[in-house]
Amino acid sequence: MALVHTQNLSFAYPGKEKKTLDNVSLTIEKGEYVVLCGRSGSGKTTLLRHLKSVLTPNGRRSGGVCFDGRPLSDLNAGEQARRIGFVMQSTEDQLVTDEVWHELAFGLESLGMDENTMRLRVAEMASFFGMEGWFHRNVGELSGGQKQLLNLASILAMEPELLILDEPASQLDPIAAGNFLDTVRRVHQELGTTVIITEHRLEDIFPAADRVIVMEDGHIAAQGSPTAVSEALWRGRMPMFSALPTPIRAFWQAEGGGKPPLTVREGHRWLREAFPDRPEVAALPENVSRFSETDAAVCVRDIWFRYGRNAPDVLKGVTLTIPRGCLYAMVGGNGTGKSTLLKTLCGVCTPYRGRVQLFGRSLRHIPKGELYRGCVSMLPQDPRELFAHQTLREELEEMGADAERIRDIAALCRVEALLDAHPYDLSGGEQQRGALAKVLLTGPKLLLLDEPTKGMDSTFKAEFAALLRELTRRGTTVVLVSHDIEFCAEYADLVGMLFDGGLLTQDIPRRFFSRNSFYTTAAGRMSRGVFQNAVTAADVALLYMENKGGQE
Repeated sequence: MALVHTQNLSFAYPGKEKKTLDNVSLTIEKGEYVVLCGRSGSGKTTLLRHLKSVLTPNGRRSGGVCFDGRPLSDLNAGEQARRIGFVMQSTEDQLVTDEVWHELAFGLESLGMDENTMRLRVAEMASFFGMEGWFHRNVGELSGGQKQLLNLASILAMEPELLILDEPASQLDPIAAGNFLDTVRRVHQELGTTVIITEHRLEDIFPAADRVIVMEDGHIAAQGSPTAVSEALWRGRMPMFSALPTPIRAFWQAEGGGKPPLTVREGHRWLREAFPDRPEVAALPENVSRFSETDAAVCVRDIWFRYGRNAPDVLKGVTLTIPRGCLYAMVGGNGTGKSTLLKTLCGVCTPYRGRVQLFGRSLRHIPKGELYRGCVSMLPQDPRELFAHQTLREELEEMGADAERIRDIAALCRVEALLDAHPYDLSGGEQQRGALAKVLLTGPKLLLLDEPTKGMDSTFKAEFAALLRELTRRGTTVVLVSHDIEFCAEYADLVGMLFDGGLLTQDIPRRFFSRNSFYTTAAGRMSRGVFQNAVTAADVALLYMENKGGQE
């Protein structure tokens, strides 16, 4: 039975001729787990916000939305709050109280629930989500993952029939994101709640979906089972194919036989069945780094750093050399010192022991004015930290560059059409490009990026990588810190791993990731024991086709 139904739903934002939603008709059955995917700007968030009246944006709208057989407009605010739950991208936007227990109870209080029932619901949610250890903590003390779990638990305490999640893990690190999305699956399986979720990390949700809906330019471009949608994206050469989980991308790229694999486990089985004996071509060549350590942009020797006199050391004897013109990726778990190392390279954090050299000069001897004009710039995790004006054009003009220079950088970062927009009205990817344009106007020889791909869709990741490649071609050295293993494996020149405050290892991506058992890519895990040095879907597909071609 249908829980949600939209009929010829169209929508355009004020002042915009182009429709963000164009004649969208869809039906969501009760108890379904539906994955809604599409590139940034495809209309996903706008569609989800039309499923709850209080979140519906202003603009021109036609068509209708029904919930459980009734027009959505017929449900009052209280009924919608109780029956339709919505988890947003930002972990902060939905938190309204100071303490965890009160946040869990807030929605129930708003619905006028009696105290005994409210206590039971709060206790049940706290137990289900394992919150007993932080039940009385201040919300401000929680990690990003804990805050998002609290948002989810607070909504589920009201026992909604429909749970809508709009990129809920986009601001979380991979471990926290995986835990959160696993919890959503558990909620669906154990409580039978209808789930509609949109998320750029499809590896965690695509295999579990009952149905996948793909949006493109405001309309539904494909829908069906995960396998059927993956084939439609591949056959139609649609951009969203690049966002699919690695196993199924490798399968279609290799024109594989048998059942398409959705998970790493299924991918490993597919390769084992295809090659029961050792393949003739078992490995790709190990490329040698084209960089020389003698021509270094960054030279770090035995640096130690702590945030307070009696605080523990965050960096512990880090020694590191980064060649000029290199795209260098720094990986490692949370709390290993990656962001602190970036701050050390740009002079924000000063080590109490050791030395840092940039382009052959000691960092401590470079005047601040010279350091931040033409030497080093850093793009923080949240690009909004750099915005203070009403338009992106004003943001760029603030840097003091002439009009021609601004035009060149805007073109390089692909923001020419966005210059008159307010920075906060831009999408996450657009904000990232705008902030990057702003820091590039300082003319840095060394560009530092902290989690630059967080929240990006696969299409923009490829565009972003091309932009970084162009910068390195022009002589800029790029150092990025990232949890995005797949991005680092595909695009970095060198990869280094920080562990417990020190540099554990450094190598070219193919060697670095193929030698790891767990800290590697999905392609590396699924091909282990069959292929060597395969760290991307394209690597797996290439080896598969070379060996299958030899068997025919």
